[in-house]
This record gives sequence, structure tokens and C-alpha cells, in this order.
Amino acid sequence: MRRWVLIIGAVALAAMVTMTACSSSGNKSATSGTSSAGSSAASTSTPATSAHNQADVTFAQNMIPHHEQHCIQMSDIILGKQGIDPRVVQMASQIKAEQGPEIQQMQSWLSQWGQPTMSMAPGKMSDQDMAALQNAQGVDASKQFLTGMIQEHQAAIAMAQDEIKSGQYPPAVALAHSIVTNHQQEITTMQGILASL
Repeated sequence: MRRWVLIIGAVALAAMVTMTACSSSGNKSATSGTSSAGSSAASTSTPATSAHNQADVTFAQNMIPHHEQHCIQMSDIILGKQGIDPRVVQMASQIKAEQGPEIQQMQSWLSQWGQPTMSMAPGKMSDQDMAALQNAQGVDASKQFLTGMIQEHQAAIAMAQDEIKSGQYPPAVALAHSIVTNHQQEITTMQGILASL
């Protein structure tokens, strides 16, 4: 009987030692996992703010006001008019919806990089062109919007291609690729609409 008690006690003691060892190694791995995850997060966030070059800065500084002053402003003008072709209204709404988040993203990058935003944008639409669009109505307004927006998209594609060629910051280069693809598709759509008006 005493022998059984000793055996049971030894088994229980061995189980406790094993559980304690597992528990401490589990804590150690959890701790090391946390620290490695933390260092990993730090290593990905720190280079993200520094791994950019002047091409990335120029891309964001030029594209933000280009989107705001040309594409979104033109879209707002056309969306405020009556009697506009529904396809043109849809295109203006689509462009505005796409470019708002892009502006916010690029503003965030410039803020991280400690760089200012620019007040003037390179673009094809002059103040006179904007005024003409503002005063136009119906089919004439639709044609002016499409013609002007095609030119603006072409200007944006050129800026994006410069970023693809010379940029260093991966998210900015990815956005540039997206702009080239989306804008080219929209140019094709707008050319089709323009031809049918």
C-alpha cells in the first residue's frame, strides 16, 4: 500500500514539474514572440517613414493639388448641373470617389515625411477652361468635361509614370501603378462617351 502511495506521489510530482516547465517555456515563447513581433513592427514602421526619396515627395506634392484643383473641382462643377448625360454624371461621381481617398493617403505620407503640401498643381485646365466649363450647359458641358478630364488624366498618368520610374517608397509606387491603370481605363471610357455625344 505504501508502495502505491509512493508511486502515485512520484507521478504527481513529475506531472507538476512537467507542467511548470511547459508553463515557463510557454511564457518565455510568448514573451519572445511579443518582443519579436514588436521589433518586427518597429522595423517595418521605421523604414516606411524613411525609405522614400525626392521623387516620392514630388509625386505626392503634385498629385494632391492636381486631384483637388482639377479633377475633383471639374467633377463638382459637372455634378452641380442639370441636363448632363447620365454616363458623364456617373464618370464624375466615380472620379471624385476614387480621388478623395488617394488625396488623404498622400497627405498622410507627406505628414510622415515632414514635407509640406503644395498649393499649385500641374495640369492642363486653365482658369479660362474652368470658367468655360462652369458656364457651359447640357451637351456642351458634357463635352468640355470629358475633353478636359481626358487631358487631366493624361497629365496624371505622366506624373505617375515618373514615380514608377524614379520613386522608392513602395506604397507610393503601388498607387502610381494604380493611377496609370485606372486612368487609362477611364480615358478609354470617356473617349467612347465623347464620340457618342
